[in-house]
Amino acid sequence: MFILILQAIWLYIKDLAGKDLDMITIAKFMMYTIPVIVPLALPLSIILASIMVFGNMAENYEFAAMKSNGISLQRAMRSLIIVVGTLGVTSFFFANTVIPWGHFKQGNLRRNIVNSKQQWP
Repeated sequence: MFILILQAIWLYIKDLAGKDLDMITIAKFMMYTIPVIVPLALPLSIILASIMVFGNMAENYEFAAMKSNGISLQRAMRSLIIVVGTLGVTSFFFANTVIPWGHFKQGNLRRNIVNSKQQWP
């Protein structure tokens, strides 16, 4: 998330640099950038965490222990499927409400910074 926020700031550095901005304005810009970046960071973090967890389980032969106890792979992954389904529904509602609001507020703040603040000579 931090890397994607820095990338967003780097994209708009031309509009932000040399404007004598206070920390509150920069914090607002970052706060309005976060909802726009969540759809990029959320799937990447979920898949990375899933690969790490199940890779660690496979490395420690926990899947073999589950299989020998009669637990199927589908039953072992049931909690992951429920969590991913819940996250999918939550992400859908987040994408419909919060992301457009954050994108609008970010663009509005950027436009106000460009128009109202004078650049240094």
